[in-house]
Amino acid sequence: MNLYTSIFPHGWQHYLLGGVLIGTGVSLLFLFTGRIGGMSTLFSSTWSFAVQRPFFQQARFVDSRNWRLVYALGMILGAMVWWLGWAGGAPQTTTVPAWQLAVGGFFVGYGARLGNGCTSGHGICGLGSLRWPSLMAVLTFMATAFLTANLAARWLA
Repeated sequence: MNLYTSIFPHGWQHYLLGGVLIGTGVSLLFLFTGRIGGMSTLFSSTWSFAVQRPFFQQARFVDSRNWRLVYALGMILGAMVWWLGWAGGAPQTTTVPAWQLAVGGFFVGYGARLGNGCTSGHGICGLGSLRWPSLMAVLTFMATAFLTANLAARWLA
């Protein structure tokens, strides 16, 4: 097995297609509405429906909550199409225990709030807008991800 097949054991085409679709989607969202397609604000804007505390009732959350829910629903449905194999591939599964997924999700969510945005907001929209803070955030995300993946591989092996 060469380096190429060890990095992309299932091929590279679906990664390219996914990147093109994501880039096209956020570009069209911005072009037609002027909105940034990041996801970390979705959490706070969704809580604005139920929690009346001043933080969640900020105009930026209340005014954007409806379109953000539709945006999130589209991403969830798109992921479901792929996960269930409706796009022509086999249904996807994982051997990662649910507790590890939950802990990882918690840390990703915490990091997104701490970093004032998530990988989609900074990595796709921020870099596409040539924003310096987004470049710094993406470099931090990637360095942390590489370090964490290598430590976890050694610890869990």
